[in-house]
Formats: sequence, structure tokens, C-alpha cells
Amino acid sequence: MIYMENFLLTIDPFSILISPLSHEFMRKALMVSALVGAVCGLLSCYMTLKGWALMGDAVSHAVMPGVVVAYALGLPFSLGAFVFGVGSVALIGFVKQKSRIKEDTVIGLVFTGFFALGLVLVSKIRSNIDLMHILFGSPLGISDSDVSQTLLISFIVVAILLIFRRDLMLYCFDATHARSIGINTGLLHYTLLSVLSLAAVAGLQTVGIILVVAMLITPGATAYLLTDRFDRMTILAVTSSVLSSLIGVYVSYWSDIETGGSIVLVQTLIFLLAFLFAPKYGILRFPNSRTP
Repeated sequence: MIYMENFLLTIDPFSILISPLSHEFMRKALMVSALVGAVCGLLSCYMTLKGWALMGDAVSHAVMPGVVVAYALGLPFSLGAFVFGVGSVALIGFVKQKSRIKEDTVIGLVFTGFFALGLVLVSKIRSNIDLMHILFGSPLGISDSDVSQTLLISFIVVAILLIFRRDLMLYCFDATHARSIGINTGLLHYTLLSVLSLAAVAGLQTVGIILVVAMLITPGATAYLLTDRFDRMTILAVTSSVLSSLIGVYVSYWSDIETGGSIVLVQTLIFLLAFLFAPKYGILRFPNSRTP
């Protein structure tokens, strides 16, 4: 007991926050993780309203063979991942239209098929690809070229979401009404899917293919429990996602655990807190509480 008290007294919170910043790899990891967290948090609001959790899972897994092919050909991994991400979406739409199979079944078939193709390519194509890096991400070891790609992709995603903000919001809330007032919902559909593919590519650097869907869904789901207003929902989602990314990187540094898993666990913890204590929708909410 005395030993534990002495240990706690020796902990310097300032050192815990500042010491990692003396390393360049930590500064890059924190910057990239926060940026990707903000982008995924913003997009997750639209994904939550649209009910596209499974679609996000499909796209995130379907980009794997594109990453492998791009590395093998010496191309930017983001290019190959984006092509296969959009290709998987197009294939899902084609199979759905040409068969009587329901959409959720088609999504499951396509993303598992693409993911399996990626695993086969990794085992057969000679390259220096680290399968664990693709599956679980590695922000602590991100290169300068990958940082530049992530910055560019993040800028494109945010720009598109801001330009089509009102139309996308209406489309996600009520696609039928959006179509009735003359909005091209087909264009918005594929725009949102393309943005989803780009965001999934950006998320590969921080949490990898397997966990990127959590970054695309959890922040929006958390914010959805906390407010009924879309503007506040986006602010809360981005804030919780960025905060989760920063805390997750710090925890992984001091605890020597997987960074992607650490980030997603922090996001999940924040969601559980909202699930329990959200003013209006939490299961342990206080009576007569109001939602902001």
C-alpha cells in the first residue's frame, strides 16, 4: 500500500503529456491520428443517419487488394485502395440490381470476397508489405510520404462534405423528399460512397482495415445519443473522435499496446458513457432531462 502511494506521488502528469512530444514519430502520429479522427468523425454523422454501418465495413475491407496491388506496382497505396473501394461499391450495386439477393447479403458477399483476395495477394506477390500494418495500422511508424497522402485525402474529403453539406444532410435524413424537390440523389449516393472510400484509405494509417469502420461509425453513434441537432452532432462527433485518437496514441505509447486498438477502445468507452448517461437517450438518464 505504501509502495503504491509512493508510486502515485512520483507520477508527473506534465511529463506524461510533454515527454512523448520530444520524439518526431510521436508528433507525426498525434497529428495524423487527430486529423483522420476529425475527418472520420465528420463523415460518421452522415453514415449514422444513413444507416450505412455495414457499407462502411464493406468498403474498408474491400480496399485491401488495392493496397497490395498498388505496393506491388510501386504506386501510391491510396490510389489502389480508392479504385478497389469504389469498385466494390459498383459491384454491390450491380449484383443488387441484377439479382433478387438483398443488399445486406450482397455487401457481405462482396467485402468478404475482396478481403480474401487481398489475403491471397499478400501471400503470393513478392513485396515488403507487412500484413499487420495493413490490418491494424501503424501511426507510430508512418512515413513522410504517407503523411502527405493522408493530408491530401483528408482535405478532399472535408472539402466535398462541406460543398455538398446541405444536400447530403437532406439525402441522409429523407432521400425521397430530396428527390422530390429536384436534388440528384444518385449523384449524392455515389459521392458519399466515394468519400467513404477515401476516408477508409485515410484511416488505414491509424487503425488499419479491420478497425477503420469503428472510426467511421462510433463517433457519429455517440453524438447521435447526445443531441437531436445535426450541427451539434457533427461538433460532438469530431470532438470525441479527435480526443479518442489523441488519448489512444498516448495510451499506446505508455502502455506499449497496439495503437489502432487503443484508439478504438477509447472511442468505445466514450460511446458506452453516452449510452449510459446521455441526457435524453441514456439508459441511466436523469428524469426530466433535456437534450441539447
